[in-house]
Amino acid sequence: MILHTEVSGSGEVLVFLHTALQTGKTELDLQNEYFKQNYKVVLPDLRGHGKSVAEDFSNYFMNSAKDLSETLDDLNVESAHIAGCSIGGLVALVFAKYYPDKVKSLIISGIIPEKPEDWYELNKEENENIARILENPEAVDYFNSIHKGNWRTVLSSTEDTDWYPFEETADLSMLNMPVLYIVGETNEHETIGALTYPKTNDNIHVSIISFAGHTAHLDQPEIYNRIVETFLEAE
Repeated sequence: MILHTEVSGSGEVLVFLHTALQTGKTELDLQNEYFKQNYKVVLPDLRGHGKSVAEDFSNYFMNSAKDLSETLDDLNVESAHIAGCSIGGLVALVFAKYYPDKVKSLIISGIIPEKPEDWYELNKEENENIARILENPEAVDYFNSIHKGNWRTVLSSTEDTDWYPFEETADLSMLNMPVLYIVGETNEHETIGALTYPKTNDNIHVSIISFAGHTAHLDQPEIYNRIVETFLEAE
């Protein structure tokens, strides 16, 4: 499917993929404003988010990667710099693995490289957080206002403890494009990748951002933007 996108700026194409339950427009304004001065910034709404209405959420990451490929084709973009965080980072990673010719460089954050020993407990806690969101009328009204489709279906997909694609995050050795792996220092499960990933692939660069967690681009946007800019200029 062709994803709804917001496009601004000119130059090489730089795609940013948002986190779960957000959209390109609601989450990535600071990145858009910063990078559109020198790049054509593309902000897609992932499958089931924002204006990218979908009914099928099976094999989510592979289908979302296919969506992104079809969207770039529709925009007449042969290849682009791809950046994403959390679910957006997972889609970006799968896209880079299966459509490498369309990726000039890859920037990922909010990724868990290895399945934590307490994964089931972590996933249970996350589902409890989701339940609280659904019980909050203001939160429900907000998500209803930014999503045209049934965003609750996206939420429910994480109830299955096997939803996370650890088989994809475990091995980045085959990536032949420049890769920047960004982590916030406070997320212990994600910082593991700062040690393990570069050992398997010389193309992988690492940046650990202080006073940041799972969403480093929101926690420390100025630092995140400068690091990404430096990476892109060096490649």
